[in-house]
Amino acid sequence: MKKLKIFIKIALSLALLLFVLLQIDTKKLLQIVQRSDPLWLIGAFILFNLSKIVSSVRLNYYFKDIGVVLSELEALRLYYVGMFYNLFLPGGIGGDGYKIYLLQNRHKCGYKNLVAATLLDRLSGLVALLFLAALLWLESSFAKFSELLNLLAIATALLAYPVFLILHKKLFAKFMTYIVATTLLGLLVQLLQVASAYAILKALHVQSEMVDYLTLFLISSIVAVLPLTIGGVGAREFTFLYGLKIIGKEPSVGIAMSFLFFLITLLSSAIGILFVHKPLREVTKSVQKIDSTTQKS
Repeated sequence: MKKLKIFIKIALSLALLLFVLLQIDTKKLLQIVQRSDPLWLIGAFILFNLSKIVSSVRLNYYFKDIGVVLSELEALRLYYVGMFYNLFLPGGIGGDGYKIYLLQNRHKCGYKNLVAATLLDRLSGLVALLFLAALLWLESSFAKFSELLNLLAIATALLAYPVFLILHKKLFAKFMTYIVATTLLGLLVQLLQVASAYAILKALHVQSEMVDYLTLFLISSIVAVLPLTIGGVGAREFTFLYGLKIIGKEPSVGIAMSFLFFLITLLSSAIGILFVHKPLREVTKSVQKIDSTTQKS
């Protein structure tokens, strides 16, 4: 069953990518990428990795709440290994599974506590995405198309954090010690990713209507969270294709932006291989045991 899910994800990613490429002028797409400014791309890479450093700090706060004490450098190395597993071994153990395996092995703090910490870490990022996407939507060209969607965006902007904090208190009471820090860090992570996307747009020589592209970037990031494709590949490009068509823009620049952002993600995730010490087979077997244990509990 697991292999079937992996196959479906890969097939869907490839199908979406092929569909997108058939809808655009690929020669123009290559020209746009080739003309990109390398200095701005380096800036985008740095900003993206800064977002991951902040993410590591946030996750480390969650770990402290369950008695797992890591130095910031240890937490950062662990975070990059998790990124490596997520992107390069999507059908294997996954980044979260690796972190749970390693920390349970060392600290014996309980699978449920570690699962809760990693889940809360993801929710913190998602609520920040929803909040920023709603704000940018209201300033974008998309706002003129639907009053209903505008009202939804206003409601999301106003309620995203109150609802998150209420659920945080009710469902994750164990993680209240650093709630202000983790919430603010979650927002900072997404702001840095938006800054990275902005740098990519500057590299592509986009001079105007930045808000439209950044709005779609945030929406595509929300879509990429859904476990339908491998690392959001295909889903992001599909979102840009139709999002830009809706407002009457040629989609090649948006697709180029999406490809470059994925390339930066790929290169950044590859850093994690430098910190992988245990044999993959040993880790995989242990994580499979964790999966079966958590499913039973």
